[in-house]
Amino acid sequence: MPARRFFHGPGINNFDVSLLKDTRVTERVSVEFRAEFFNAFNHAQFNNPSEDIHSNIFGVVNSARDPRIGQVALKMFY
Repeated sequence: MPARRFFHGPGINNFDVSLLKDTRVTERVSVEFRAEFFNAFNHAQFNNPSEDIHSNIFGVVNSARDPRIGQVALKMFY
């Protein structure tokens, strides 16, 4: 019996990084700085190729996942 999914795409190589710094401003007030990066090394992550053997684009990879995304935040606690 042949394998059910004999055709698969590339794997995922994804590293997420987060930096966090808490700073006390006064006795009751503190500030939190946060920086987050998803897919930090910006590796190309392609989606699976077309699996329809009757299609003209069989085996063609025509899309990819999101590139590097970064966000920063500043939060104040009191």
